[in-house]
Amino acid sequence: MKKNFRWIIVILVAIATIINYIDRGALGFLWPEISEDIGLTKTDYAIILNVFTFAYAFGQTLFGKIFDWIGTRMGFVLSIVVWSLATMAHAFSHSLLTFGLFRGILGVSEAGNWPGATKANAEWFPIKERALAQGIFNSGAAIGGIVSAPIIAYLFVFLDSWRATFIVLGGLGFLWLIPWLIIYKSGPEDHPWLSEDERQYILTGQRDQETNEVASYAPGSGEILSRKESWGVIMASFFCDPIWWLFVGWLPLYLSETYGFGVAEIGKYAWIPYVGAMVGAWFGGLLAQNRISAGWTVNKTRKTVITLGGLIMLVSLLLTMKAATPLFAVMLMAVILFGFQTAVGNIQTLPSDFYSGKSVGTLAGYAGTAAKLAVVLLNFLIPVITVNSYAPAFAVGAGLAIMTVLSVFFFCGNIGSLKDPKLASVE
Repeated sequence: MKKNFRWIIVILVAIATIINYIDRGALGFLWPEISEDIGLTKTDYAIILNVFTFAYAFGQTLFGKIFDWIGTRMGFVLSIVVWSLATMAHAFSHSLLTFGLFRGILGVSEAGNWPGATKANAEWFPIKERALAQGIFNSGAAIGGIVSAPIIAYLFVFLDSWRATFIVLGGLGFLWLIPWLIIYKSGPEDHPWLSEDERQYILTGQRDQETNEVASYAPGSGEILSRKESWGVIMASFFCDPIWWLFVGWLPLYLSETYGFGVAEIGKYAWIPYVGAMVGAWFGGLLAQNRISAGWTVNKTRKTVITLGGLIMLVSLLLTMKAATPLFAVMLMAVILFGFQTAVGNIQTLPSDFYSGKSVGTLAGYAGTAAKLAVVLLNFLIPVITVNSYAPAFAVGAGLAIMTVLSVFFFCGNIGSLKDPKLASVE
């Protein structure tokens, strides 16, 4: 156990991500019952969805700073306690206003999961394993997408109440806190359960291959945003993330409008793309670890794996424009999300490649905010361009895949530990 203790940490974070996706997905699955009970409309649902998305966007930046301020252990405690309480509070909603309020709180607090995971990754893993650790964490989102529907449906049938379902789902987060508080006592530097061999493996593995130094550059927000490398992370996230949300948000409507599917038929097909995502998350991490272990630089590894993911997305998105059957369409979507997760796990490690742990959460938060604002723009665009078919949406996705790769190559330069420019000028 102690020899691979770091993997227990990332598995706990992946489980938190599964809970995150179950909690956020409950509203959509329970909406027919909610709307009939309270008298809300589809327009009301769109308003509530946008409230969540905006709150989620700015919650990334807020919690990025919070995690850098109070640390990984308590940052996760704050995030999951608030989002679990917000999930439970949905049970007491009775109007558009109260649903919007609780959904906004849920969005802000759930956003903390992502910069928190990036920060935990930077603290607990050597550079060569970070993409794999990020992939395991990201697979939690895919697994959450797979299991949400049956878990929520079973609870609703068993409890026969959408209100009680929200309360039980909110309790999952509090159950997660028990092992988290027991296991995550501190960082690897002085964790009492960590063997000395693993501690040294982690800490020495965080040294830059070229300089043999541990990243120590931890600038404030202004200086972070003054570096073009930071903008490479932000822009790559801005262009890449909407590809994931294109399917998370619009897949059920695509299947309904394109193939005339009802709820039962959508349920039979909609989980398939997430299997591709889960495998892609593991593949991208393992590939990066393999190449760095083989002697590739971090720069060559990150750019190669991100480019591979981008090419897979590009080709598959273009093919999806001509998909003739629903099965072929969702299989192609599985390949698209495979490519997405291959690339995004390595994009999400870039903050820890460039900066020390004291700035990683902040940059991850900025990137997350940019990504979710791009999703908001996509949500406004999709209804306009999909009047006759969804082909234009997939064409937009293909363009986003290209821009993701170009952002990394244009802005990120040589991927590795950055130096304080003031110290460099002195030298």
